Amino acid sequence: MKDLFRETVFGRLVHLASGRRDEELDPSTILRYTLDHSEPSSRSNIGDPQSYVEKGNDKRLVEWAENDPHNARKWSTPKKVFVTFQICLLTTSVYIGSAIYTAGLPGIRQQFHVSDVKALLGVTLFILGYALGPMVWAPMSEIPYLGRNPGYIGTLSAFVILQLGVIYAKNFSMLLAFRFNTGFVGSPVLATGGATIADLFKPSKQVYGIAIWGISAVLGPALGPLTGGFAAESKDWQWPLWELMWLSGSCLVFLLFFLPETSSSNILYRRAAHIRTVTGNADIKCEPELEAEGMSTQDILLMVFIRPFTLTVKEPICFALNLYIALAYGLLYLWFESFPIVFGSIYHFSPSLEGLAFLGFLIGAFVVLPHFFYYSYTFVEPQFNTNGELRPQIRLKPAMIGAFFLPVCLFWFGWTSRAEIHWIVLVIGTSLFSIGSFLLFMAVLGYLGDAYPKYVASVYASNDLVRSGFGAAFPLFANAMYSKLGVAWASSLLGFLAVAFIPIPFVLCFYGKRIRLSSKIARHDL
Repeated sequence: MKDLFRETVFGRLVHLASGRRDEELDPSTILRYTLDHSEPSSRSNIGDPQSYVEKGNDKRLVEWAENDPHNARKWSTPKKVFVTFQICLLTTSVYIGSAIYTAGLPGIRQQFHVSDVKALLGVTLFILGYALGPMVWAPMSEIPYLGRNPGYIGTLSAFVILQLGVIYAKNFSMLLAFRFNTGFVGSPVLATGGATIADLFKPSKQVYGIAIWGISAVLGPALGPLTGGFAAESKDWQWPLWELMWLSGSCLVFLLFFLPETSSSNILYRRAAHIRTVTGNADIKCEPELEAEGMSTQDILLMVFIRPFTLTVKEPICFALNLYIALAYGLLYLWFESFPIVFGSIYHFSPSLEGLAFLGFLIGAFVVLPHFFYYSYTFVEPQFNTNGELRPQIRLKPAMIGAFFLPVCLFWFGWTSRAEIHWIVLVIGTSLFSIGSFLLFMAVLGYLGDAYPKYVASVYASNDLVRSGFGAAFPLFANAMYSKLGVAWASSLLGFLAVAFIPIPFVLCFYGKRIRLSSKIARHDL
């Protein structure tokens, strides 16, 4: 616990405020290092070797030693689980913000005298903030002297405070402006949460942490209408947002005291800086520091703003998979807007009880999780090579199953939405959507990371941008589509669209390597 606390934001602030040197300079806590393997420096007994310095070109490189306890991948399993739990808590606390707003839509329409479509702009702009935020926050978390925690804590603080702008909005324009801003500052964990889990686990084990993190993302939208519905019905439209503020504020306090820094780049950077201070040798660097120094402003702007767009447009694999995930994401938010029509108009649920219908999504996610773990442990893990690498097409097998769940779910929902059929049948059907979307997300994101390892940050940023764009736009035409076509045919139209995308994982599984060989930036050796 002492080591965990020392690496938290609060722990770092305590050290700065006390004027004490970082504990890594304490001889009792640092492993011994040498400036030259053949002729150890007279100062090589400063500490205890968790790191060592060796010559590399014209610099001396600080690198990880074997079994270094400061390396996040060498932490104990309970500590890794605890940190993963915190990332999941943060994800749920932010992700719930998109759906919890919908519980107050009737009150928003009444107070600001706006139409249904205009009221839904509060959802659209929040998700649009999700899309654009990672373009800024994700690259910043990779900067060695920043790390991941300042982004998490700083933006979550802003997320909590800016909720007051939504709650006390004087007019509808002010409400929309603050909804976009809260989405923008709340987005870092959606882009870098997976990177934090990758800091903790080796490649063959990362899928388990990512899967649990994915469940936490489902938990937010599923619980939002439920918790917000009771609050809005009992009080007014602001109360769901108060709940969001309390939840995210509690999460902020918890992370401030207990979330340690996991970025190896940041930890090595600080270690190199400490060793420079002790030895007075300005040539001592770490590899991430050298890489950062080698990047120009143009390189950074290219990585942040240009490459995510060009990857989507120029890479057929990225285009197809980004579009597929965007479809699933857009359908999810569009479909959410149909629930009040179905469960309110057909089954006469109260606004608070309508939220119970969303629990089918959560149940489906928990049903598929152990099966996915069993598949990963039994069939995927043994196929990693000694370098921790996996042929990308292996990742797509779950997507080939999940692709069928989406249209089946949509047809099921559409044609059983009748008063003579019990509502529980529809809830059971909704669980199929979370099963399908979970398998798709896990397969696609894993495949993209393996196929483009040198550009993984840009690939994920492009995927997030496209899918969040769809998620922001689709709810705007939900009411009109379901009103004009009816529940059965509107859901069927979405189902036929999902059917059209089924071949994508099959094509990439069998012909993906051939397509990657024609790319200049995709991986060719696996």
